[in-house]
Amino acid sequence: MSETRVEVQRGGTVESVHRVHVAVADGSGRIRAYAGNPQWVTFARSAIKPIQALPLVEDGVIERFHIADEELALCCASHSGEQRHVEAAASLLRKLGLGEDALACGPHAPFHAGAAAALRAQGRPPGRLHNNCSGKHAGMLALARAKGWPTAGYHEVGHAVQGRMLEELSRWSEIAADDLALATDGCGVVTFGLPLVALAGAFGRLSREARSPGRPAARVVGAMVRKPEYVGGTGRLCTQLMRAASGRIFAKYGAEGVYCAGVPGAELGIALKVEDGAKRAAEPALIAVLHALGLLGDEEMAELSTFAEPDVRNTRNEVVGGVRAVVALEAN
Repeated sequence: MSETRVEVQRGGTVESVHRVHVAVADGSGRIRAYAGNPQWVTFARSAIKPIQALPLVEDGVIERFHIADEELALCCASHSGEQRHVEAAASLLRKLGLGEDALACGPHAPFHAGAAAALRAQGRPPGRLHNNCSGKHAGMLALARAKGWPTAGYHEVGHAVQGRMLEELSRWSEIAADDLALATDGCGVVTFGLPLVALAGAFGRLSREARSPGRPAARVVGAMVRKPEYVGGTGRLCTQLMRAASGRIFAKYGAEGVYCAGVPGAELGIALKVEDGAKRAAEPALIAVLHALGLLGDEEMAELSTFAEPDVRNTRNEVVGGVRAVVALEAN
C-alpha cells in the first residue's frame, strides 16, 4: 500500500510521524490517485464550507441581499478574526437586519496574533464575530431569511437550513443523505462524515462546474480565489496557496487534520486526512501532494516553503528541527 506521512525531526533524528490518508478524484468522482486508505471515513469539518455556501447562489440569496465577493468568500472561511473579517461578517448581518447575537457560534480570540493583541490592549473581550466560522453562520442566517425560515436554531439538526446543507453535500458527494454521519462541529453547526474518496469527488465535481461561467460553483470558487484574504487571513496557507497559484487552485482547511483542494483546470479534487488529527502535518501534506501531482511548480513551492517544510523552534526561537512530508501516491 502506498503511504504518505509527515515526519517531525529534531537534531536530524525523526521524533514523530503522522500518517496521512489521501484521495484524488476527477470531475466524475472517479479516483485518480491515493495514499493510505482513500475510503477512510472522516468528518469534513470546515473543509466543506465552499459546498455549504453554494445554496446562497443557487437559491438567489446573493442577489436578494446584494452579497459582495468579500462576504461570499467569508462564508467559505475559517478566518483569522482580523478587522476586515469582522467588518465583512458585520456587514452581512446588517443586510439581514440582524445583530451579532443572532450568530449561534461562540466567541473565541482571533487566530491572528495582532488582532488578538489589539483586543486585549483595548480591554475588549472577543465576540461572536471573531469566531473563525462567523461568515459561515452569517451565510446560513442569510439562507434562512431568504427562505422565510426561522433564524432561531438554524444551526441544529432538524432545522431547514441544516436540511439544505445535508441535501447539498449529498448531491456533490453522491453519498445518500442517510449514509452521511452527523455530529456537532466546533462552532455548533452540524458536521458531516463521509469517505475521503467521496469528499475528493465532491471537490472534483466542484472544480469541473467552476469552469463554467455563470454556474453557482464558478461564483463561489471565483469569490474564494479573487478574495483569498477573506478565506483564511494573513499568514494562512489557504490564502497564500490561492495567491501563489494565481487562482488555479482553491483550498480549504478543516479541523482535525483535514484539507481539501480543487483544481478547476485539471478538474481534480483532493481530500486528505491526517490520521491523528495534527494540523502541523496537514499543511505540509497538502503542498507535497499538490507538488507530487505536478500542480505546483518550483517557484510556487519556494513561495510556500514555510508551509511545506516548517521549522521546529524552541522557546528561545532557535531552529531545532523541521517538519517534512514524504509522499507516495498510487495512481488508479
